[in-house]
Formats: sequence, C-alpha cells, structure tokens
Amino acid sequence: MGAAGEHARATLSAGQEGNVKRSVSVAGHRTSVSLEAPFWAALGRLAAARGCSLNQFVTEVDRTRTGNLSSALRVHVLAAARGAAP
Repeated sequence: MGAAGEHARATLSAGQEGNVKRSVSVAGHRTSVSLEAPFWAALGRLAAARGCSLNQFVTEVDRTRTGNLSSALRVHVLAAARGAAP
C-alpha cells in the first residue's frame, strides 16, 4: 500500500472508523479534506499511476469539479474503479 494509504491508516485509532482529515495543497493553497481511509488509499494509487503527487492529482480534480472537493474526489475514485473517466 502507498504512503497515502499508510498515512490514512496511521491517522485512525485502533478500531476507529470514519473520516480522515488531511491537509492538501490545491493550486498552491492549503486546504483540509475529509475522506474515508479507503478513498485516501485509492487516491494515492491513482496519483502514483499518473506519475504525480497526491497534491497534483487533487489539483487536477479541483479544476474540473462542480460540487465540493471531497465529493469530487470520491467520484473520481468511483469512476476509476468502474474504468471510466468522471
């Protein structure tokens, strides 16, 4: 598992479930995003597959989103799982 997934798992206490809040840089600006750990892990894999950092990947998603960033990131993960572009 990549660093994003390891970080997300490390952020959760043993037996705790729910969102993991991470600080990311979007177009040079810091913001916080809350997602479930499996989504952070998947985003890390998607970014690695594209040869970019997680921040670069999140910035790409941010440029095309119409709703909130957390939802847009989840949609990208779902689309990738389905083998389609969001």
